This record gives sequence, C-alpha cells and structure tokens, in this order.
Amino acid sequence: MSGLIDFSQPSLWVSAASIAFNPAFWNTAARQEYHNKVITKLFRGNRLYGCYALAVTIFTIGIIRDSIYERALRSQPTHPLLAGPTSTYIAYGLIAAGNVLVLSSMWALGVTGTYLGDYFGILMDHKVESFPFNVTDAPMYYGSTLSFLGYALWMGKPAGILLTLEVLLVYRIALSYEDPFTAEIYAKREREERQAGKKRS
Repeated sequence: MSGLIDFSQPSLWVSAASIAFNPAFWNTAARQEYHNKVITKLFRGNRLYGCYALAVTIFTIGIIRDSIYERALRSQPTHPLLAGPTSTYIAYGLIAAGNVLVLSSMWALGVTGTYLGDYFGILMDHKVESFPFNVTDAPMYYGSTLSFLGYALWMGKPAGILLTLEVLLVYRIALSYEDPFTAEIYAKREREERQAGKKRS
C-alpha cells in the first residue's frame, strides 16, 4: 500500500480532514438552526436569507475541499493500471454521471431544498420522486462520490480511490443522521396539519 499511496504527504491528510469536515459542519449548523434558530437570528429573523447564507457557505467549502483534493492527488504516485485509455474513458463516464446526478438534483429541489431549507422551516410541498430521485434517494451524495472517483481514475492516483472511499463513508454516516431527522420534520408537519384540521371541524 505504501508504494501505491504516499502517506507521508501532508496534503493527503489535509484532504482527508476536509472531506470529513464538510458534512460534519453543515449537519451541525443545520441542527443548531433547527433547534436554536442561530443562523436566522444572524439575519434578523429572515430564515430565507439565513438558508441562502448557509447555501453559499456549503458551496464555498465544497469548492475548497475539491481544490485541496486535487492538489493532494498531484503529489501522489500514479499507478500504470490507472493511466491507460480504458481508465480514462471510465473516468469520463463517472464524472459525467456524477455531475448529472448532482445538477439534476439541485434543479429538482431548488436552492432551499438542496441546502437544508427544511431545518429553517422552509418545507417542500411534496416529496420529489422524479429523476434523479427515482434512481437513488441521495443523488447529491452519490453523484459527488462518482465525481471524486472519476477524477481519481482520470489522474491515475490510487490515493484518490482511497479518499473516495472516505467520501462515501462520511456521506453514508451523514445520511444516517439526516434522513431520520428530515423525515421527522415532515412527519411533524403532517401531525400539526391533522391537528389543525380536527380543530376546524
């Protein structure tokens, strides 16, 4: 493994840390918003502006993470099996598929749906079940993972494959927290609507 990946490179560890940091940050920020309205208070009670601010922050740290990842791979060994045309074509396919999943997900959900608007009380009217959500329940996460893997193959770097496994792991952990919490947010709305309906009747 040491011949495939240079663990002595600090950039590898910085990249690994940034990959772990991002979902931890946005989940912590979103939970604080839901329970304490921390971000909304910063914007004088305007939850929409608060959600937009969080969206810009998440998008920005995502770009920073991707840049750190790219720089980390530059300093890593290239493996001959990953440097041929077949690997390159597979890489192009993975990157294309990943971007399709991410961009179509953002289009289907909109800004607030993509960037944790639920935690601000900005709920969607109905669950989105069209593409890409009829392919996977987490197209943003799995699309991003495919793009990481595609870039690793395109660069021919085993270290990139290892970091992609970390991406998948941290996203799976994030989903294990996010999915039940988000489901409860919508379940709470349904309970409140039923209760309001009973009072009106």
